[in-house]
Amino acid sequence: MSLDNDSILKLVKLTDTNLHVVDIYSERKRGVVTQIIEATLSYPLSHCPHCHSQNLILNGKRTVNAKLTSINGSPIQLRVHKQRYLCHACGRTCGAQSNNLTFNYTLTPGVAQQTIKLAKQSLAGTTIAALTGISNTSVARIINAEVHQPYRLKELPENMCFDEFRSTGHYMSFICCDDDSHRLVVTLPGRLSKDIIDYFESRYSLTERKRVKSVVVDLNAQYCQFIHRLFPNAESVIDRFHIIQLVGRALDAERLRVLYTIEDHKSRLYKALKSQWKLLHKDQNDLNTSQPVFLRGINEYMTQQNAVDLALSADPRLASAYQSYQDLMADIRGHRVQNLGTLLNNYQPKHSAMDTAMTSLKKNYQAVINSCRFSYSNGPIEGINRKIKTLKRNGYGFRNLTNFFNRIALIRE
Repeated sequence: MSLDNDSILKLVKLTDTNLHVVDIYSERKRGVVTQIIEATLSYPLSHCPHCHSQNLILNGKRTVNAKLTSINGSPIQLRVHKQRYLCHACGRTCGAQSNNLTFNYTLTPGVAQQTIKLAKQSLAGTTIAALTGISNTSVARIINAEVHQPYRLKELPENMCFDEFRSTGHYMSFICCDDDSHRLVVTLPGRLSKDIIDYFESRYSLTERKRVKSVVVDLNAQYCQFIHRLFPNAESVIDRFHIIQLVGRALDAERLRVLYTIEDHKSRLYKALKSQWKLLHKDQNDLNTSQPVFLRGINEYMTQQNAVDLALSADPRLASAYQSYQDLMADIRGHRVQNLGTLLNNYQPKHSAMDTAMTSLKKNYQAVINSCRFSYSNGPIEGINRKIKTLKRNGYGFRNLTNFFNRIALIRE
């Protein structure tokens, strides 16, 4: 059988010209059909690698097996007959070496490259193992050998995001990223303040930490307590989405309070509060005020503004909470710093769920005001968290924290 040596080597991504293919056939083992590429590895050896003597003779061949990357889904194995040499001067033996074969290792570099490529796509370890034809343990070993968690970055970014995510089991871990380049800064096993403080103070000098200009956080109060200690020149910024989410939930709490007091579940007011709740969260300037439409739930033709007016007519506390929500949302979207400050300072308690939300915002007054002053948000880190959740869902969770953090580092590259 005539074999085109160069074409076959290129097909399986082997670059060593000393490899010579002699046969290709199939083997069935345990119900799995494996394509075998049989080749020889030989070249003239000028001197002994041990004593540098030139008195060498051929000393038979040694057969080794190495796994190659799959082409059509079926496993491919390279069976190499490596030339052995004997030195008459020192009596020691040596063998032919190839840059495509790692000594005492059955996986070729191409398999490792394919494994890393698949790992970056957030695939489960078992799925990667099935696609590459190796074991799940080998997948983890390749990934851990490829990824090296840095002790620290060369320099801290000027704008950062803080957040936490659920890692292994029921534990919560800390994550930080660059708000400009979206590059991952660090992932810590815990989210306790002392762990975060110890990490930054032990790895970065005060001069380096003074370069940080802003840190975007959610409404987790513990972060705002130590940000100024770690980064003296940084401004704390509350993420705008979390502010809107906080007051939006307070508005929903008031809507449900009124809804539960209505005994007649067939009344127009009950139907409006139950089915048209999304209209209460919509910007009041975007409500349709002139064109009646059929609203499912109420089962009537009316404008969106009429539906909102009907819902707000039930309770003055609900109407007050709705107006506070609309004013705050308009100030944040328009980056109206003075109006937002006036709204927080002049808010009058109405004994409603909105009081708690406004009190929380007042406690972090400067950080809330900074959300209008700066254009930064927690969007980059929320995107990373979404990828982390996808990775956990595909892998049905992780038990080993090191393996999990290494997978996170790969999906962020």
